[in-house]
Amino acid sequence: MRKKTFLILTLFSLLIFSCSTGTPPPAPEVISVYSTSAAEPWLTDLYACAESLAVLSRVDDSSIADISLRVGEPEFLSSPAFQIGTEEILIVTHRQSPVQNLTLEQSQTLFSQGDPSVQVWVYASDADVQRVFDRFVMEGRRVTPSALIAVSSQQMSDALVNQPNTVGILPRHWKAGDVREVFSVAAVPVLALTQFEPQGVIKELIICLQSK
Repeated sequence: MRKKTFLILTLFSLLIFSCSTGTPPPAPEVISVYSTSAAEPWLTDLYACAESLAVLSRVDDSSIADISLRVGEPEFLSSPAFQIGTEEILIVTHRQSPVQNLTLEQSQTLFSQGDPSVQVWVYASDADVQRVFDRFVMEGRRVTPSALIAVSSQQMSDALVNQPNTVGILPRHWKAGDVREVFSVAAVPVLALTQFEPQGVIKELIICLQSK
């Protein structure tokens, strides 16, 4: 009886040992991601795509990111780029602003010369949305020195919603509250850029983003 009990315990111990020493599942691959503020709405889709594929790590430098998201094409494109959506860039004003629907020429005058009745808001010259605006509206003109500079699409949106007599530039995905759009600048591609031709998990993430 003791031998039988000992044999059963030994087999049970071996079973536990064999289960506990099995090959562990591979750790998820960590993918570094950069996004401009304008492209942040597409991060939601990227995180959804990565849920069972990888762990995403946000970085502040696009030059070290495995995947970079931006609105509009860069001036010089030296790495693979994949369209994952489309964004419309708008001139938007506070509901109480005296600015009404604008033509291209009126938009150029307002943003290059200013207007004492309104506060013009723009972005830094190297921001993706500002580059789109400069290309399609300013066409080489300088922005008025009286313009205030927003550091993000969120700050621009907040200013246009909360400050009367303001006018600025917004991607449609960032349009909030009861602000008024007074001019459509352009519809441009939203891009996912990679350091190299994507392979493995990065390729799967790009394909997933394009299917959204």
